[in-house]
Amino acid sequence: MGEDSALIDRFLEMMAAERGASRNTLLAYRADLEGAAVLLNGLSGAAKGGIAGLASSWASLAASSVARKASALRAFYAFLEEEGLRADNPSSALPRPVTRRPLPKILSGQEVESLFTLIAQKLAVEHPAPLDLRLSALIELLYGSGLRATELVSLPRRALAADRPFLILKGKGGRERLVPISDRARGAVAAWLVHVPADSPWLFPSRISHVSRIRLYQLVKELAAAAGIAPERVSPHVLRHAFATHLLEGGADLRALQSMLGHADIGTTQIYTHVDSRRLVELVNSRHPLATIRDRSVDDGASAP
Repeated sequence: MGEDSALIDRFLEMMAAERGASRNTLLAYRADLEGAAVLLNGLSGAAKGGIAGLASSWASLAASSVARKASALRAFYAFLEEEGLRADNPSSALPRPVTRRPLPKILSGQEVESLFTLIAQKLAVEHPAPLDLRLSALIELLYGSGLRATELVSLPRRALAADRPFLILKGKGGRERLVPISDRARGAVAAWLVHVPADSPWLFPSRISHVSRIRLYQLVKELAAAAGIAPERVSPHVLRHAFATHLLEGGADLRALQSMLGHADIGTTQIYTHVDSRRLVELVNSRHPLATIRDRSVDDGASAP
């Protein structure tokens, strides 16, 4: 249990720093993870077979409780995989009770624009500060390409080639995907790259390795506060959600969006279809084939004596 305790502590630290998890959420996650560790006789090294057996242990619980426990374990194993502490993610064996999935938090287009306006003001000087150039590159890639926080901070120094307007990323489960990079983002990265040491393996280096996810989270919060947006409403993941939602509202194809986000299951991408219902009605009225066919009853009425 000693190893599990240390990993749980690291996981909860990440949840607090990157996702702004409340004290009650952290306490609930700790209880869920420690309880599962007892049932599995060890959490970090548990196999799929043992994890699948949790369903019977939780059989008497309400669906909402099972969903919360399973969510805690999924997040924990995803964390282990992303940190390179475990080669596989066995959480697919967890039960999936039918519950209503919450809609992702997003920012409006106007709020996103306020973030970029503030960055533009920081850069509108003769010699912009290197850290402002770094911030510009980070935010352009977050919102402009929908990268996950881990994918962004761990980009290699030469990830963006001058003659290639896209990235090839290896995301969750080792799946590779192609991510288009806008001209704006490429320009922002080029301006920042001048300040990256030539011997750095990372595009966003730190004193020890690369910028951490926690530091990225802090930078995004600070930018939001300076732009007049409540910091608790903004995170790297919220900007990824905004990227997806705004692309879909602009007419992007759901399958193309699935590919850009790196979702294995299109059902995960479909949560972004929570667009304005009025826009959907307008879409049907203007794009449906029947919209071009005149209503005969109207014609008949108009021609009647």
